[in-house]
Amino acid sequence: MSRNTNSDVAIELDHHKRTILPVAGRKNVLITSALPYVNNIPHLGNIIGCVLSADVYARYCRLRGYNTLYVCGTDEYGTATETKAIQEGLSCQEICDKYHRLHKETYDWFDIDFDIFGRTSTDEQTKITQDIFKKLDERGKTEHETVTQLYCEVHNSFLADRFVNGICPNCAYDDAGGDQCDKCGKLLNATELIEPRCKLDGAKPVKRDSRHIFLNLTDAQEVLEEWVNKSSAEGKWSANSTQITKAWLKEGLKPRCITRDLKWGVKVPKEEFKDKVFYVWFDAPIGYISITAAYTEEWQKWWKNPDNVKLYQFMGKDNVPFHTVLFPSSLIGTGEKYTLLHHVSTTEYLQYENTKFSKSRGVGVFGNNVSDSQIPVDVWRYFLLLNRPETADSQFAWTPFILANNSELLANLGNFVNRVMKFATAKYNGVVPEYKVDGDVEKKFIADVNEILANYIENLETCNSIRAGLRCFMNISSLGNGYLQDNKIDNTLFTNSRSRCDIVVATALNLAYLLSALVYPYLPRTSANIIRQLNAPTRRITDTWNATDLYGGHVLGKVEYLFTHIDEKRAGDLRAKYSGLAQNATTSVKPVASSAPAKNTSGAKAVLLSEAPAGFEKTARVIELEATIKAAGETVRKLKIEKVTGDALQAALAILTENKESLTAEVAKLGGGSPVIVSAEKKKKVKKAVVTSKVEHVVAPAVTPVILEKSDTVVPLTVLPLAVEKSDTTGAVIAVLAAEDLKEQLQHLWTGWGWIIRD
Repeated sequence: MSRNTNSDVAIELDHHKRTILPVAGRKNVLITSALPYVNNIPHLGNIIGCVLSADVYARYCRLRGYNTLYVCGTDEYGTATETKAIQEGLSCQEICDKYHRLHKETYDWFDIDFDIFGRTSTDEQTKITQDIFKKLDERGKTEHETVTQLYCEVHNSFLADRFVNGICPNCAYDDAGGDQCDKCGKLLNATELIEPRCKLDGAKPVKRDSRHIFLNLTDAQEVLEEWVNKSSAEGKWSANSTQITKAWLKEGLKPRCITRDLKWGVKVPKEEFKDKVFYVWFDAPIGYISITAAYTEEWQKWWKNPDNVKLYQFMGKDNVPFHTVLFPSSLIGTGEKYTLLHHVSTTEYLQYENTKFSKSRGVGVFGNNVSDSQIPVDVWRYFLLLNRPETADSQFAWTPFILANNSELLANLGNFVNRVMKFATAKYNGVVPEYKVDGDVEKKFIADVNEILANYIENLETCNSIRAGLRCFMNISSLGNGYLQDNKIDNTLFTNSRSRCDIVVATALNLAYLLSALVYPYLPRTSANIIRQLNAPTRRITDTWNATDLYGGHVLGKVEYLFTHIDEKRAGDLRAKYSGLAQNATTSVKPVASSAPAKNTSGAKAVLLSEAPAGFEKTARVIELEATIKAAGETVRKLKIEKVTGDALQAALAILTENKESLTAEVAKLGGGSPVIVSAEKKKKVKKAVVTSKVEHVVAPAVTPVILEKSDTVVPLTVLPLAVEKSDTTGAVIAVLAAEDLKEQLQHLWTGWGWIIRD
């Protein structure tokens, strides 16, 4: 097929055909994502927290023409591997080989485009780690101390920090880890825990002495603090990264142990300590360097080149101090000119249906589950990135997941590309018409697109918000739908105003070409599909767009669908499949009320919140949703003012509704309820709570303030949960503070859900 396109915006992605090295005079970007530990299978939270986020940025950089290297791999040394090997009856190397393969398969399925996905159990890791240690030791940056450690007499081994749990001495959380409390975030030594217990067998460990090597961070504080202040400002670190790092510095850096009494790890090259290995958090970040060394013998051009290379690192917030304090302290301490962190991008936690992912309990979606769903990978990528927990914890839930596909991807992006491609194929025989875009309508349209494009670039250049970048290209797609709608692209336009129709079709096709570039970092297969339909080369992400990259006479490809509809009924099946109930049918589970808004069976219209009720204590998630709703509402109002109708308006309304539903559910979960208007004239029986016979688990509506219609007045009633009773017929005891004459109506509503009503 004949191509007639602007070669200036075309780019060839050949990074897998050559060894990538820094180039003088170009922007050289070195990207790492936190090395996933090798003893488990990653879940969706792990994927969005580091590898997927870094993949978006790496793909963006490549389409900008930056010289980019993306490095990751499995972290393979330490106690967790030794323990997993014992559990599975394999050697440590066999465990590493097995789980490295499983990780690689998961990331391949998610289309994570590493330049190398390596591992730390290599000769390169041993050589570079030992070399860094020797330089630190020679320069007096280490010291030796006798350490009191916890020792398990059941399996006769010193316990690594991660295999000890107990009560946090700082906040009294009863399941703090031996290295860090997940609740208050304080870093700990295992011996500081109150009532410690071995995570492997539950035994109470005893204290024993062992001599270890420490990295003297106290002497490094002044230099490190100066570097942090400079790098965090220049690199625009995420707010939580800066706060966590400066909290460490404010508390004062102390010597930190860098050796462990283990067999599986990098051996300490010092006679007195020859039976010890390096602590995983000393040598694991060095894995970024050793994996690069496995990629190219010229690794120092990346890692000892701070004047010409910018280092971007992606991780969950719990990994921040190891990358902003310990790792740079080690590199600075060698006295050599290493490439240090420029920008750190961190995430909060992704939860699964209002609970934590748990492989042991079968709760959540893990890497080996995603392909079973038969849902295209770009739908997964889209939803995870749409809900990337950038400033607060976020949720993966099946109903909004399916809604995102149907109401956003299909109704917005898919609709725009399919509509213009089908029209161009049917009316123009798949050939771009001759056109000019010098009219006022096109000038304004191009300006509007460029305004959003500039915002897209700003968000991704600074990594301020990968999620906001996604919204930018979806907003551009919405503009495209509005443009087609406003210009009434149909048979009448083609027949009666051919020259105008030519301009509209060509402009829309050029917008589809721009979108192919903007979606590429997020949805690579969707991008490839658009490129294939347009029969065009891969497009750069340029600073501006002028709607003239596909020339008149260019022959288009075959029309394809970008997305297909997912039956909403699948949400229940998928939720049940990954709820953990099937795996725990004989295990006692506490009664749990659903956080979703109560289903309205009265026939009256459900009330969705635009903001939290007055006096409600707002969380960061609630504040974020309120801001999103406000912005979405402005978009809808703008479209209505501009008299945009059809698909563009419906897509914007769907986004607004989705966020209102999320806010309503969030408020309900936190005890603020989810208002429902119930008609007194239409009392219908509500579906009873589902109660299993073997599991004390109730799936019931959230505790909900109810507003009853009575005559012309609306009476608010407060419904408060008091306690949970074990019962195979009821879920909880509810106190109802209500007017006497309304109790009968409330009784009908609540008993249908299985609740007990009392004064």
